[in-house]
Amino acid sequence: MPETVVKQEFSNQRFDEVEKALSSGMFVHVRQILMDLPACDVALLLESSPYKTRQVLWQLVDHDDQGDILEELSEDVQKSIVRQMQAHQLAAAAETMDTDDLTEVLRTLPDSIYQQVLEAMDAQDRHRVEAAMAYEEDTAGSIMNTDTVTLRPDVNLDVVLRYLRLKGELPEATDMLYVVDKEDTLLGGVTLSTLITSNPIMTVSQIMDRTLEAIPATMEDTEVAQQFERHDWVSAPVIDGEGKLLGRITIDDVVDIIREDAEHSMMSMAGLDDEEDTFAPVIKSTQKRSVWLGINLLTALAAVAVSNMFEPILAQMAILAILNTLVPSMGGIAGNQTLTLIIRGMALGHIGDRNKRWLIGKELAIGALNGLIWALILSVVVALWQGDIKLGLVIAFAMLANMTAAGLSGVLIPLVMRRLKIDPALAGGVVLTTITDVVGIFAFLGTATLVYTP
Repeated sequence: MPETVVKQEFSNQRFDEVEKALSSGMFVHVRQILMDLPACDVALLLESSPYKTRQVLWQLVDHDDQGDILEELSEDVQKSIVRQMQAHQLAAAAETMDTDDLTEVLRTLPDSIYQQVLEAMDAQDRHRVEAAMAYEEDTAGSIMNTDTVTLRPDVNLDVVLRYLRLKGELPEATDMLYVVDKEDTLLGGVTLSTLITSNPIMTVSQIMDRTLEAIPATMEDTEVAQQFERHDWVSAPVIDGEGKLLGRITIDDVVDIIREDAEHSMMSMAGLDDEEDTFAPVIKSTQKRSVWLGINLLTALAAVAVSNMFEPILAQMAILAILNTLVPSMGGIAGNQTLTLIIRGMALGHIGDRNKRWLIGKELAIGALNGLIWALILSVVVALWQGDIKLGLVIAFAMLANMTAAGLSGVLIPLVMRRLKIDPALAGGVVLTTITDVVGIFAFLGTATLVYTP
């Protein structure tokens, strides 16, 4: 922990040094600092800088380091920087980038620029990009790397060890070598620990793991992450429909998937892109946020329209206008608790056809029980406060109805949205709030109208 704090303080000092040097026009000094910093710190510096400063910093980054830095950037910042680069610059940066990161960058480019970048690449880089781009985004095929070390089953371990020594280095996060036949069909794998502890005169086929599980190239990335978590993998092979080895996915790729999913859920609740650039230009940020604000305004107007239906009773009893916010507010909180729990369960793969009916029954019961508890409490408080038992009963009924509807909506909304191919994290909260507002207001003012209208 102390070492982490020291490193953080050191990074902050370097960042302050860069800022002061830029403001003084000491660009040569800034260039040297950027060359001394690791790619992850340069990426952090770029993400933490206003848009114009970021453009200047990128011009000072060494061209040989650009590929490594692009890999570390968030998508929105990455896009803003890629727009500054020429096709031949992107092609040069691609030489040092992992296939999955390079594919992610190229997917953001217009077709004309994408073709120019491909033409500027050498044949090997072009081939690996085209192979990855053949798979849909957010699948195992699109996030895999092709930097695998393969073995033949009839080779002696001594030959393998000599080959690895001649090779000099292994791809990052290599914990296993894959065994394939002449057609590149995956037969199994050999862990590095087994390789170096086995008798050198043995063959690969004698020590390889034939039960090695592989990931289909079409598997969704969220399911890939679940497989890694379940099996504690460091890496896993990726195969096509015929069982041929295409590449591998490593734990660092999975960490990125988990982080992106977590950010997506958090940011989507506020109607923001999970890769939202904190330092994006004002106009761009305003445009992105205005869409969501407009949607929320429409839902708020729906609640206002319901309130307007009961204008006579509101004019007759001012206390109803004061209490009118309580029921929708409690329903919204209860519903969001259920909604968050269900979205999390869906993301973890815990919820499916086998248990969704049980969940609906459970959340309906919880909503009704919570509604009953808080209806009793609130009815007593209101009755004593206003000296009106009828008003206490009115708000009790409305609270029970809305809390029950909130619990049911919190589980049904994400299930229905998933069936309709809509992201519940993005739109679920808006729909739920609309339902709890409308039901709460209608139940409270509608019941009050029936009770107090002669």
